[in-house]
Amino acid sequence: MPNKLNENKILDVVVIGGGPAGMMAAAGAAARGKKVMLLEKNTVLGKKLLITGGGRCNVTNNKATTREMLAKYKGNDQFLFSAFSQFDVPKTLSFFNDRGMPTKEENEGRIFPVSNSSQSVYDVLYEYMKEGGVTIRKSSIVSGIKIAKNNEGLVIHTKSGNDIHAKVCILATGGTSRPETGSTGEGFAWLRKLGHTIIENDVALVPVALTDTWIKKLSGNTLEDIKLTTFQNNQKQETYKGKVLFTHFGISGPAVLNMSKDIGELLKYGEVEIVLDLFPSIDNGTLKSRLQSVLVEDSNKKLKNVLGRIMPSFLTSAILTLAEIDGQTFNHSVSSEDRVKLVKQTKELKFHVKGLLGKDKAVVSSGGVALTEVDFKTMQSRIVPGLYIVGDVLNIDRPSGGYSLQLCWTTGYVAGENC
Repeated sequence: MPNKLNENKILDVVVIGGGPAGMMAAAGAAARGKKVMLLEKNTVLGKKLLITGGGRCNVTNNKATTREMLAKYKGNDQFLFSAFSQFDVPKTLSFFNDRGMPTKEENEGRIFPVSNSSQSVYDVLYEYMKEGGVTIRKSSIVSGIKIAKNNEGLVIHTKSGNDIHAKVCILATGGTSRPETGSTGEGFAWLRKLGHTIIENDVALVPVALTDTWIKKLSGNTLEDIKLTTFQNNQKQETYKGKVLFTHFGISGPAVLNMSKDIGELLKYGEVEIVLDLFPSIDNGTLKSRLQSVLVEDSNKKLKNVLGRIMPSFLTSAILTLAEIDGQTFNHSVSSEDRVKLVKQTKELKFHVKGLLGKDKAVVSSGGVALTEVDFKTMQSRIVPGLYIVGDVLNIDRPSGGYSLQLCWTTGYVAGENC
């Protein structure tokens, strides 16, 4: 693709930001015959895309209907319906599948490339841009946007001193999560100067640090299909279900990421505890019966050597310690009181929250452009004609599980089709 273009010429479309939303928008506009330039501040495109999902890239989530999908965007469905009616999950899957990238569905509807590589997603987008003749400028740092004289388009200022004049500008600079990938929030400052309202930006999906030092011994282990409940001042707050990953600082994984914003709000008012139920599908009595069966079957073995038959083996030592039970006890000597304590500890494994990790560890950030200031039929700003706003720049909360990338695909496509 060409790297140089005469700045004095008025371009059809300039896209700022080479992430998933920006690449989709640029390719879509170019496919319609527009002359498109994409400006990327990094030396490579798609830096955040390539690390998404641990490098596997959770492309989308296979929700049965658009309304079911939109329900995951926390009350913003009334804004997003117009955009998703143009480019929904089935169209997203067709887009990638028809371009030679087969996909597969995993737990909770998560869709990944069969290759298990984000590079596959990148390659599809890059080839799409290449087909349309998109001009890509890497290491191109934008310093501001202003409305051109006589309202004839927009002028994009760059730190190199060159101004680029465009009929249309698509802003895809992202939020403030993972700033090392280029998402440092400068787009919000430009939008404020242009008259847009910016809702305070903060981390939304981020791992949780704990004060419990024994957690470090569990680092690298995971739990599937468990229940987590937050408590403050001994009062139950919210309950979540899903997968948890233990780390050297605390916990992460989809369930933890999805509860992190609510935890952040609770922390403003005091200490927060998280209680894990390792077996949410059965009650205490059923679990006690299972334990009893194991103890009777291997009555001459030690307790520590059989607990792994009813719970994850990496947790047995911690459970015994927290329940204050000697794992050296022979099974035939485990008291009724200790059995009750073991079951309670397994159903109510308590953690103490230290805080949330910073933006450098966040999957996405919250906050952004007020949604009432964007026309979601086109993604054009209602404040600045010719300016289109897509992806993480928008003030839309969403859970982990492919919803962030689907937002990028949808808004990027709609902007590219309508600019």
